[in-house]
Amino acid sequence: MSGPQRIVNIAELVMEDGGNGKAFQARLGRAGPMLGLKKLGCSLTVVPPGKRAWPFHRHHVMDELFYIVSGSGEVRLDDRTQPVRAGDLIASPAGGEAHQIINTGASELRYLAISDIATVDIIEYPDSKKVGMAAGVKDGDLKSATYKAMGRVTSADYFDGETGGS
Repeated sequence: MSGPQRIVNIAELVMEDGGNGKAFQARLGRAGPMLGLKKLGCSLTVVPPGKRAWPFHRHHVMDELFYIVSGSGEVRLDDRTQPVRAGDLIASPAGGEAHQIINTGASELRYLAISDIATVDIIEYPDSKKVGMAAGVKDGDLKSATYKAMGRVTSADYFDGETGGS
């Protein structure tokens, strides 16, 4: 019987580079798809000293849970910062505090990112005042979305610009 694995060692994950190569740097390995998970995502994130994987953000649909495997750093949660170390669990419920994990230690920071898989998400970026949105997401991979947009929202009335015909 062939199919997805039911046991994957995180040391054997295929790692890919992420971030922008500047302040945001990480190596990422997706375990969820290898395990055949359809509604639960699980990735290993490895962040070098002084870096972070992602901008400060808040998901409005997906819950996230982070488990610090090794290393130390800090997590930003809205307007506060707290130290984190191996063994810590960090909860980021949908619509809760914006969050960001930063490696402030001297060695790599390794953590598991676990999340529910949604086909739609709205992501808010408080530092840059951007909003990202995606729909039609398959297997938790935002690159697969049938619609995605990133930008800054300008308020408009529901019927603004609508003429009723062609």
